[in-house]
Amino acid sequence: MKNLQILIFTLIVSSNYSSAQETNSFPVQVTIENGIIEGNYDTHNGIQRYFGIPFAKPPVGELRWKAPQPLDNWDGIKETKAFGPRPMQTMVFGDMNSRSNGVSEDCLYLNVWTPANMETKDLPVLVYFFGGGNVAGDASEPRYDGESMAKEGIVVVTTNYRLNIFGFLAHPELSAEASYKASGNYGLLDQNAALKWVNKNIAAFGGDPKKVTIAGESAGSIGASQQMASPLSKNLIAGAIGESGASINPTMSPVTLKEAEKTGLEFAKSIGYPTLAQLRKLSTREVYELYNSSKRFGFPAVLDGYFLPKTLPEIFESKEQAMVPLLLGWNSAEIPGMAFTQGPYTEENFVNKVKEAYPKEYAKVLELYPHRSEKEIELSATALASDRFISYSTWKWFDLHRKNSNQPVYRYLYSKLRPSLVDNTLASGLAGGTVEKGSDAPPTPKAVGAPHACEIEYCMGNLHLVKDYAWTADDFKVSKDMMTYFANFIKAGNPNGEGLPNWEAAEPKDLTPSVMVIDTESKLIEAKNDARYEFLDKAYKNN
Repeated sequence: MKNLQILIFTLIVSSNYSSAQETNSFPVQVTIENGIIEGNYDTHNGIQRYFGIPFAKPPVGELRWKAPQPLDNWDGIKETKAFGPRPMQTMVFGDMNSRSNGVSEDCLYLNVWTPANMETKDLPVLVYFFGGGNVAGDASEPRYDGESMAKEGIVVVTTNYRLNIFGFLAHPELSAEASYKASGNYGLLDQNAALKWVNKNIAAFGGDPKKVTIAGESAGSIGASQQMASPLSKNLIAGAIGESGASINPTMSPVTLKEAEKTGLEFAKSIGYPTLAQLRKLSTREVYELYNSSKRFGFPAVLDGYFLPKTLPEIFESKEQAMVPLLLGWNSAEIPGMAFTQGPYTEENFVNKVKEAYPKEYAKVLELYPHRSEKEIELSATALASDRFISYSTWKWFDLHRKNSNQPVYRYLYSKLRPSLVDNTLASGLAGGTVEKGSDAPPTPKAVGAPHACEIEYCMGNLHLVKDYAWTADDFKVSKDMMTYFANFIKAGNPNGEGLPNWEAAEPKDLTPSVMVIDTESKLIEAKNDARYEFLDKAYKNN
């Protein structure tokens, strides 16, 4: 009965959320560097919201495929009450749920939620980067909403950045025209521009520019790792949170400028527009359709000698990263085991796939990922698939910072199983939401852990905005605990606080470092499986 009451309450809150935002609000203005903006002040919760604030010139026309350019000042009052357009993208992940106003190349907008009153100053700040493989997503998604975190006394910023061909294309002519003689990384430079905007303007919202924590999930976590490593951003942040992902081989690691330019030029030739002049003359629609028809999954980040002078392992091992507290982790079943086995969970199939992937080291892999029963094979295949996909790279970020800084590093393993779907005609998608289930789809296997992206609405306190799942009292408890851990870390660089299990930082030389298992009853344990990551570290030649 209690769970039913919670579900009914959640549905009521969710359905009334949009209309309540306006009916309970009055206009409020703030003066920032480029002029006056007007948002909404919610009288029911004291949170001010400013949506769709421009932080760079629209990257269109001659500014397509250029680093973000400073805004011009404006006269009068700019209304910032609606989310700006999301970056150009197609529905790569059908389970993403946007609240933005359309799709456009003109997408460089950010959003601010603040609990500040007229006398408030020096509040901690969270800047959150959305996920989506650098090909999809946007800052307006309900699961990233900043209101719940703002109620914890934090100024929250979510920001757009360019994606796919618009955000990451490199080309020899683009490098030649740039002052820093490189190209690509425009989406990452957009994130940097948003951080610069925060540094200059967040005090107007009651925030402290010296207390900025960056965070993100998946590609957003990868972006956070890159901003932490970049000489352009490392002095703009006071902390970092990573949820599943770092830009370290094999997970969206950068390529050399020469390789990126070659890839970009070959792509431009393949679509029939080899020169920069021809590419810039194309309409948005033409670029969009040519890119989509190519079936490319984006373009990689670039070792451009400017935003990223070296790989992340090289930067961290040289102690050139932002020397700030770090909280990071991954989920207990990031991706299904079938992604590795490509077939049934039989001993023969699993062993054969391991031998294919690791012909010289298969015996060691089979020792690290045991296979004595069908259930054990499913668990090991899930672990191996997840490690290869994103868990290992996140571990490496963890390992690099704890060994090459004097700052605390806190590691988690998110393990809460998701509740059932409200609508059984839907299925869970890879990006954290739901997609329509085909009539001939096989039954969904019982979850063996927490999948990729499922923790976002928990840590941001947004279960009430995500309507797909039948949330229970346990889910709300986990969300409260996880959001409180994150809020404490954003405020003080330490997740610990009253009423929470103690979370110890990992020691630099500990072979079984502390891991907070986040679940209905969270608990601190010693790492049990780091031998897997030590092996993969050698296999990927990142050590």
